[in-house]
Amino acid sequence: MTLLHTLFDGELPRLVMFDLDGTLLDSVPDLAAAIDHMLERLGRPPAGVERVRDWVGNGSLALVRRALAGQLEHTAVDDEQATQALTLFMAAYADNHALTRVYPGVRECLEWLAARDIAMAVVTNKPERFITPLLAEKGLDGYFRWRVGGDTLPRCKPAPDGLLHVLQAAAVEPAQALFIGDSCNDVRAASAAGVQCAALSYGYNHGRPIAEENPALLLDDLRELVASSPTLR
Repeated sequence: MTLLHTLFDGELPRLVMFDLDGTLLDSVPDLAAAIDHMLERLGRPPAGVERVRDWVGNGSLALVRRALAGQLEHTAVDDEQATQALTLFMAAYADNHALTRVYPGVRECLEWLAARDIAMAVVTNKPERFITPLLAEKGLDGYFRWRVGGDTLPRCKPAPDGLLHVLQAAAVEPAQALFIGDSCNDVRAASAAGVQCAALSYGYNHGRPIAEENPALLLDDLRELVASSPTLR
């Protein structure tokens, strides 16, 4: 019996959906490098990795606006300036993923799920154009049948649209699916979609402990989900 079985009354889900940044991949070093390049081009001081880590999670435009504002709150940022900055950021980030790493335990968990024919998907707020190339570069592209980006649909997380889109495509009921993420946006999107959510403690949640969002399951490592005992061996 695994923790995954316990979430589904001794059975296994038919579908597991994953967030990307902060869940499968530690991408902040490359995102921060692109943000700092953007800021340099605009004649501004760099933000640095730690500040960018707290700003990630609501898509590229929100990240850029936060960098321009120098804080999470970004409503005062001019829309035209944000659009110009977004173009610079996207160009800087497009081909620079060398610092992005797959988190420990990710491959083992994906292999375990794939061996049991459990369908998998990625639902992220990262722009869709980056998802497949990044997964391929990191050797994860063969696991996911469906991939939804932050600009694939009119609304991104915390709206449930991406999860509902995959559920419909997979012909799976919410009660038969699990969403795994690392931020409040993930937990709230899953709740709105009627899907259970497992949350990872190591990701990006604007500097707040993800436990505050009361996910169905809190993990320190994805291997905990599929291990025969909750304690890693």
